[in-house]
Amino acid sequence: MMPETAASPLTIARRRDVNARRARVAQALEIMRTEGSEITITSVAVRARVHRSFIHRHLDLRADVYAAADQPSTAATATTTTRQSLEADNLNLRTTVRRQTQHIADLEARLSELLGEQAYSRTGLGAPHNHAALEEQNYILQNEIQELQAKLQDQEEELGAAREANRQLMGQLNKTTAASDGSDGRRGKN
Repeated sequence: MMPETAASPLTIARRRDVNARRARVAQALEIMRTEGSEITITSVAVRARVHRSFIHRHLDLRADVYAAADQPSTAATATTTTRQSLEADNLNLRTTVRRQTQHIADLEARLSELLGEQAYSRTGLGAPHNHAALEEQNYILQNEIQELQAKLQDQEEELGAAREANRQLMGQLNKTTAASDGSDGRRGKN
């Protein structure tokens, strides 16, 4: 076993200082609770003349401050707020802000649509076309293009067949003419 050494005077002074500050925090917390003051770590630290970090470093003091903030004070009146009521108000305000932000975005979109329609009508360009109507028109025109392409291909095939028939007829005609020219050709040489 190691012999116990006496604490140094610096350590003893430090312990006394910490205990005195802890006592001031407890006393300030009690006074604030009876007065009905708002209890936060900052307000308790100011009242006890300690830094906020002192309360944060001592978990038991921080827990005491939070517990006191959550409990209604003995001098509570109708106008005294608690931490829970402030948190509830904060949550309600955030929800209201989100709802109002969405409402503003919807109004901006509608205003943009109305200004666009107004610009179209004032410039004489006419009303903007409905997207669905444009898609339907595009579908109809694509079908017409396909039908016309099919007709064109049929006509090209018919034209090719007519050209082939014309070539064959011209070939037969040339053979017939050549055969008849062969007998007449002797007469022309005399």
